[in-house]
This record gives sequence, C-alpha cells and structure tokens, in this order.
Amino acid sequence: MTTIVHFEIPSDNVEKSKKFYGDLFGWTIEKVPSDMLPEGVEYWGITTKDHEGNNAVMGGLMKRHDPEQQGILNYIDVKSVDEYSDKVKQLGGTVKVPKMAIPKMGYMAICSDTENNTFGLWENDKSAK
Repeated sequence: MTTIVHFEIPSDNVEKSKKFYGDLFGWTIEKVPSDMLPEGVEYWGITTKDHEGNNAVMGGLMKRHDPEQQGILNYIDVKSVDEYSDKVKQLGGTVKVPKMAIPKMGYMAICSDTENNTFGLWENDKSAK
C-alpha cells in the first residue's frame, strides 16, 4: 500500500529553519553530501523520531525556489513513478515536474491533484543515475 515516506520543507533562511525545527521537535538536520544530489542542489536531511525514539518519516529542508507556490511537500511511495504519473493525468491531475533521478536513491515527480494540491511521487531505486 502506498504511504507518505518523505516530506520537504522549503525555506527562505535555511539556518533559521534548522534551528526552529530542531528546537521545536528535536529533529536532527544535516547537510546531504553533494554527490548524492543533482548538480547544484543543496539539501539538508531531516531525521524525525516517534514517541518511543525510533526513526520515523524522513524529511528534507531546502532553499525555497518559488516563494508564491512552494509549500511543504509530502512524497508518496509508489512502485513506479512512470505508472503513477500516467494515473495522475488520467484522473485529471497534472504532472508539474516529470520523473527525475536522485542518484543512488530513486526517482521522483511532482504532481498536483484536481484541486491544485501539490504532492510528490517517490520510487526507491538504488541504481538511479
């Protein structure tokens, strides 16, 4: 069954956001090595914990690219980004950012539903290039 597996928080001031979420929720926020990202992307991984101290949903923090439209984004785990991108279109949604590789991790796409709510699709694939 598909479920939320990752979230992203855009920020105009990454250092300020790191402090806010770290202090508020106790999240660990660390810069992701550049060799794990598309060229030119800066990204900070967020590790969350549940009430028992176990690792929970992972997230990311990044510089905001579109101040007017970019909000918190949830990624849903799917078997195939291609298949689900087609389903999004068939059901009246839009693929805003087509499938792209996140090296050594998987593939993602950004979509919107019929009410213009944005969400991401995520496909695990360690061989992604």
